[in-house]
Amino acid sequence: MIVKLRHALPLMLLTLLVGCASGPAPVDQSGESVSGPVVGPRWNLLLVGTSDRLDMPTTPWFEISSEGRVSGHDGCNRFTGSVELGPNNRIEFGQLASTMMACPNMAEAGQVTAMLDRAYRYLIDHDRLVFFGPDQRVLGGFRRDD
Repeated sequence: MIVKLRHALPLMLLTLLVGCASGPAPVDQSGESVSGPVVGPRWNLLLVGTSDRLDMPTTPWFEISSEGRVSGHDGCNRFTGSVELGPNNRIEFGQLASTMMACPNMAEAGQVTAMLDRAYRYLIDHDRLVFFGPDQRVLGGFRRDD
């Protein structure tokens, strides 16, 4: 048994060293930009779902930059993250991070960021933006701030 372990130990160390030497996966730095009617303007929250108007001291809003970044305010905290736009008005927000301020409207602010997390498609009609989930249900709506 001791002889078997002596031969196994160098093999385990070699496996460990090879596994550690591979390094992290490469990051895509292609510098691709995003474009479309949702990119650029500031969008102010109108509704969560089809009828819930949130009564908050600060109106939630967001903006999407041409670099594929989103920034905004959920009514309580500022947030930032990435966004990908695809064919057929496909949208996906990712890596959303926010400040962690306590406020009396934390539940409502959570509804706003949850809507962005679940957004799958969008539709723009004049100055209105509506997000839909993967099941095609309305998640909420925003109005372009001109």
